[in-house]
Amino acid sequence: MKNSNNAELIQTGLDMMFPNPHCELNFKTPFELLIAVILSAQCTDKRVNQVTSEMFKRYNKPEDFANLPLEVIENEIHSCGFYHNKAVAIKKASKDILERFNGEVPSNFDDLCSLAGVGRKTANVMIAEAFGGDAFAVDTHVLRVSNRLGLVKTKDPNKCEEALKKIFPKDTWSKLHFQMVLFGRYKCKALRPECEGCPFSQICVDYQMGNRKNTKLK
Repeated sequence: MKNSNNAELIQTGLDMMFPNPHCELNFKTPFELLIAVILSAQCTDKRVNQVTSEMFKRYNKPEDFANLPLEVIENEIHSCGFYHNKAVAIKKASKDILERFNGEVPSNFDDLCSLAGVGRKTANVMIAEAFGGDAFAVDTHVLRVSNRLGLVKTKDPNKCEEALKKIFPKDTWSKLHFQMVLFGRYKCKALRPECEGCPFSQICVDYQMGNRKNTKLK
């Protein structure tokens, strides 16, 4: 690990708060996780779990969604928001998995990114959670926490991912991703973060500036 921006302090603090972090999306197979992560864009994990708990009882394989009319998929996922674009992505990704990957969700990063609706964040989550690999997915929580704790100063998730991978050892990436997500979701929230008792107050950019808003980023 590079001795950069209090990285060791951050890792120790997150280990104390979230010793056994995990993805909060419910799934039984890599394909179910893929669908859940696609649905989670601009949507809470709680809402996604409510939708998939019923939907996966009826449809939970690539062939199911590849053969479903788009309108049916839209109706199933309507409450997750952006339902049309997500339905299109789910149907196209399902067809690709059937036609290009013999019905199995690929475990290769580049292959995952070639699927409709799958960007770096989704592919990294799949690598870490579905396939047990080392990956540092950067969502809004990770991006916010990384900036507040002085690890990065950027609005670009890709630049944030690149920087975090240089700061932390590879075998800690997946765990740290989930820890940062939980920390950002339940403690270091976008609005009204719970700063009282936070082990990072002495290094938090926002806290030291005496405000609770994101600092201006370049």
